[in-house]
Amino acid sequence: MRTDGEIQKEIMAQLRWEPLLNAAEIGVSVKKGIVTLTGEVDSYYKKMTAENAAKIIAGVRAIANDIQIGVSSTDEKTDTEIAEEVATALASHRHVEEKKIRVTVDKGIVTLEGSANWNFERRAAAEVIRGLRGVRGVNNHILVKPEILPSDVKKYIEESLARYVTLDPEKITVEVEGSKVILRGMVRTLAEGDDVEFAAWSAPGVAIVENKLILDETE
Repeated sequence: MRTDGEIQKEIMAQLRWEPLLNAAEIGVSVKKGIVTLTGEVDSYYKKMTAENAAKIIAGVRAIANDIQIGVSSTDEKTDTEIAEEVATALASHRHVEEKKIRVTVDKGIVTLEGSANWNFERRAAAEVIRGLRGVRGVNNHILVKPEILPSDVKKYIEESLARYVTLDPEKITVEVEGSKVILRGMVRTLAEGDDVEFAAWSAPGVAIVENKLILDETE
């Protein structure tokens, strides 16, 4: 078992390696493997970058991201201005069908609704806007609605997992119930768990992923 002090030290080191972040702006505390991130950054993108940096550290069991987003007066935008920029960004992305997506903005929080054929389209819609100035958060409520057999979904996910060199596919089981995927098994880090979940979400027709993977704390 790794100590909280060791985990904290490695997270802080990882934050210093992130070129977009100023590690001095971010506080890291760890208690029984539960990481709390605090501080203030100037964009939602940086907030999520810090969270992703913590996920790759072994021993991290969960993350509470309490980092605040402080937008300077020069970067402050009205909800209408943000909505216009979001619409422009979605329209310019080649993997997003913007006509199927509805956008609402409330105090800098962007909510996306509508439908997509693949989850990578759903993810792309959120990714393309999270770095826009003035955006304080993104609620992605886009639904994936294609038609495909559950057996094909299971095969697609298992073949995808086999291509990840950092994973042991034999420790992971994939169950498919209609458009829902249930993941079970063991991974070494939260980031590996994200990789498995990403593989599941990347399959056509997946609308729900239940991630029941657990951390292997013996390493």
